[in-house]
Parts: sequence; C-alpha cells; structure tokens
Amino acid sequence: MIIDIHGHYTTEPQALHAFRDKQLAGLADAARKPTSTDLGISDEVLAKSVEPQLRLQKERGADLTIFSPRAAGMAHHIGTEAVSMQWTTICNDLIHRICKLLPDNFVGVGQLPQHPGAAPKNCIAELERMVRELGFVGVNLNPDPSGGYWTDPPLTDRHWYPIYEKLCELEVPAMIHVSSSCNPNFHGTGAHYINADTTAFMQLIQGDLFKDFPRLKFVIPHGGGAVPFHWGRYRGLAQEMKRPPLPEHLLKNVFFDTCVYHLPGIELMARVIPVDNILFASEMLGAVKGVDPETGHNYDDTKRYIDQVKHLNDDSRRKIFEGNARRVYPRLDALLRKRKGKPRCRSGPTRASSRSSRKWSRRTCRTAWSGSTPAGRSCARCTRKASSPGRRSR
Repeated sequence: MIIDIHGHYTTEPQALHAFRDKQLAGLADAARKPTSTDLGISDEVLAKSVEPQLRLQKERGADLTIFSPRAAGMAHHIGTEAVSMQWTTICNDLIHRICKLLPDNFVGVGQLPQHPGAAPKNCIAELERMVRELGFVGVNLNPDPSGGYWTDPPLTDRHWYPIYEKLCELEVPAMIHVSSSCNPNFHGTGAHYINADTTAFMQLIQGDLFKDFPRLKFVIPHGGGAVPFHWGRYRGLAQEMKRPPLPEHLLKNVFFDTCVYHLPGIELMARVIPVDNILFASEMLGAVKGVDPETGHNYDDTKRYIDQVKHLNDDSRRKIFEGNARRVYPRLDALLRKRKGKPRCRSGPTRASSRSSRKWSRRTCRTAWSGSTPAGRSCARCTRKASSPGRRSR
C-alpha cells in the first residue's frame, strides 16, 4: 500500500469560500455575518470536488491520502477565537464527510481552533471530537497562530502541554504546520512554511520536550525545511548545547515527510535522515502544481523521486511508503487492520442516505477539473484585505 500522509483539501466547493467571505465581512459589520452554518453542499458536490485527487492517486500509484483542510485557509490570525472555532468545525466536518464518502481513498486529519495568545487547552474539545467522533488519525498543529510574527511561546514551552497531554492520551501525532503569512517579509509557501519547519526543529533541539512526553510524535512537513541540508549544523549546535546526539534526543519522536520537489533533494534527505523517520507525502494540489520542464513531470509527483533513489532497497521503500506511516499514526494502522479482508471500492462513495450520493455512486467517476484552484478572496494578509480579489493559496 502507498500511503500519502500529507494532502490538503484545496478543491473546496465555492459555497465554503462564500461562507468564509461572509464570516470575515461580519467582523466589520455584524449584519453581514452568515445566518447559518449549513453550507448546502450535497454529497455529490463534495465527491465531485475531489475528482482531481482521485485521478492523481490512480495515475501516480497512491492508494490512500491522509487528508486535512487547506493549510493556508486555517488563518488562525484572522478574526477572533470564536471565529476560529466556528471555521474549524466547518472545515473538519467537510473532511469527515469526504472520508465517509470515499473511505478507501481518504483518512482524516483535522485543524485546531487556534488563535494568537489563546490558551491551547481551548482546542482540546475539538481535538477530542475530531478523533473520537469523526475518526481522524492526526491533527495539524500551528506553532505560529499569529501568521508570521511568532507571538506564541516555543513548542517546548508548558504553554502547549495541555495539547500534548491530549495527543498522547488519544494516540495521535501532530503535523507541525503553519498557515498563511500576514507578514509581508515571508511568502507563505516559499518562506513561511519552510521557516516554520526549520524553526520547530531548532526549538525541539533546545528543549527536553520528549523527556516529559516520550510517546508524543511530531511530523515536520516539507522535508523538514532546511534541516536535512544543514544536518551537520544542527548536530553541531546540539553538541555545543550539551544535548544528546540527535537520533537519541529527537528521532524517536520526530519524523519528516517527502514533500520535496526534486530528485536531488529526496536523495539528500534519504542519505541524511534515517529511513525509519521518513514518511511518503506529496501535498498534491498544494504548494507547487506545475510541470518541471527539466523532467516533463509534475513537481509534486514525489513517488517518482523515491522510486529513483538508487541506494534505497525494497525494504526501505516499504517503510517510507507504508510501514512508517502505520507506526507513526497508530489509529490509521488500527483502521487498516480492521478493514483488512473487506472488499475495496475505488469508484465512488459508500452508501449514504441522500439521493445525490446514491445518484453519484451509480456513475463512473469522471475527472472534470480545470487544473486551477477555485478563485476566491485572499485572507492571507489581514481581515481588511479579506474582501479583495485574488487567488487563494493552499
């Protein structure tokens, strides 16, 4: 089985964007707030919205995607904590519906209702709901809810401990994933995301978090930011700080995905990072959706890179593609074991009560996708700019 641990819902129906626009407009004028959280999105519309992902899964050889809301769309820095709570619930519920419709293709991971300066313990109710009620196998944790200004304490601070305690209790890992940047110095996907991945790793070196939480597991996405390329720097810094060697200090708890969009980067990562700490991911329909003119293939077709790494043997590839994911995401492993032996249905959603779902499931899944993310209004900078035209980032 090929498990892609990092996929975002970037092909959402326009009704979700319309709700968000009204929600943010309501921050300036209460009369413009949405009057209902019922988006009116049918099962058929939801299933059709992920046809691009289904097509690419089939074309690229993936079997299952761990699926979460659009990362940039979390936008924890916008509005109020109550706005974040409402928005998070809606986004997580959509992921849950997709995973129920297409359980052989998607397994859910949720976002948290974070807000700058708000106590992380305020997120626990939603964390419990997404795991216990929605069946999610992990969570995206934003180390910088301020959107590029880093106003919250480091990840090793006790500020975060209530979340860590609950993660350990529920046996779910957290992917350390920031959202959109409202700091004009940091491009979202090109700088802010990579900065955050690198910053998170350095914070973990400086602290002793895993002495307090030996069962806590973090996934650092996007190949770990700058970490693999500067592995010697971080080994040296840990040594100067009198920390244990990195494999002992961090690598029982910290893992990296393969959202690195060229073969030399994956080759470097596979030589520097132990194979037991690498999880396959593509973030397809995410950061970089174009075709690499040097190879003729999509940048985010990361399975192709792993297949080409000559020093990886079959056992190592099995770990990267499946084994490590099942070990890091124990609820995913339990789910797959429970499903073992049941027939797979890749052509449409499971039986549902709505007429639209039954109608969709009788049809052959066709791909109808323009290749671009739905246009909408950017909320990457601030609430004031939320109503200006522009392309949504992932």
